[in-house]
Amino acid sequence: MPEPAETVSPLLKSCPPSLPATAYIDPQWYARECDRIWRREWIYAGRMNDLPANTLRRVETAAGACLVARGAEDRVSAFLNVCPHRGAELCGAADRDFNGALITCPYHAWAYDLDGRLRSTAFATPTPDFDRAAHGLTGVAHRVWNGCLFLCLSDDPPDFSPDLGLAALDNWPMDRLVTGHAMEVELACNWKVFWENYNECLHCPGIHPALSRRVPVYRQGVMSAAETSAPGAAGPALEPGTQSWTVDGRPCGPEFPDLSAAERAAGHTFVTIYPGVFLVAHVDYLRIVSLTPLAPERTRLRAEWLFAPETLAAPGFDLGNVVDFAATVLAEDGAACEMNQRGLRTPGFRAGRLMPQEFEIRAFHDWVLARLDD
Repeated sequence: MPEPAETVSPLLKSCPPSLPATAYIDPQWYARECDRIWRREWIYAGRMNDLPANTLRRVETAAGACLVARGAEDRVSAFLNVCPHRGAELCGAADRDFNGALITCPYHAWAYDLDGRLRSTAFATPTPDFDRAAHGLTGVAHRVWNGCLFLCLSDDPPDFSPDLGLAALDNWPMDRLVTGHAMEVELACNWKVFWENYNECLHCPGIHPALSRRVPVYRQGVMSAAETSAPGAAGPALEPGTQSWTVDGRPCGPEFPDLSAAERAAGHTFVTIYPGVFLVAHVDYLRIVSLTPLAPERTRLRAEWLFAPETLAAPGFDLGNVVDFAATVLAEDGAACEMNQRGLRTPGFRAGRLMPQEFEIRAFHDWVLARLDD
């Protein structure tokens, strides 16, 4: 009888140094990241169900402001949020209604179609040497995946590659889910600090007591059974008697019907898309957490909870039972990240050391440095 295949451990075989402390503080390092990461990678820009037809929306990214236009028949266009005439912004902080066909600058009324072509200079009278074709809007690459809109400011966008693949959420009814709740907070930390915290669970027993009860393997300071000395003895993914990340552990509504047995047993499926978003899919709802760097030591975090429309409309639906569980976890993570950032500013601290269980942090560091490399 053949021997069972040995599970390959993901644990690091050494304790390598972390990124230098300057990577989380230095304005020049931050500017380089904005240019070489946030300008060149796919950035989450929100759910399509939250962008009505005939709406213009400003989308802030670490690489600059973009304009998203959703016209008639659900056509979506994206541009830099600037008018070529004199540089005025086309859309401010609040969404703008428009006729679904022409984007009009609120300053001098120049108008552009949804392909970005200049259609009118309003009261201005160009001379014969003015080239209309050269004064259209600057387009921004965009794509919709599972009802989520992504933008890329690069002229040569990379492949769109969620870490678990494009089909990772195919069994969830992503296109018909709607936003039932959203929250935003500003964290006093570098954006990479948040991702490092996300990528390890050594902090879970001390920082997340309720989460560590809900997910038994987290009590061991690891993210998965593959990191334990006896992977087969890890037990169920969620504590007995619970099926989801809600306060009482019960699903908030009907479970999604097309999930596989493995997806139901897992209790949570994390899909990560660097540099700005991760999605967590449960048997009854889904959560999206996105980041926007604001400065070397400031990051905006936004969380959205998605539900089937019939779940939200059901009598007795308890939104707090769903939101409060993850909101507590996010608040705990935020406080830990801010604590980490304060420590990174300590004079004399140069760099940390990664432990074997922090293999995902090492992979994240490699991802960052590969994009900063000349």
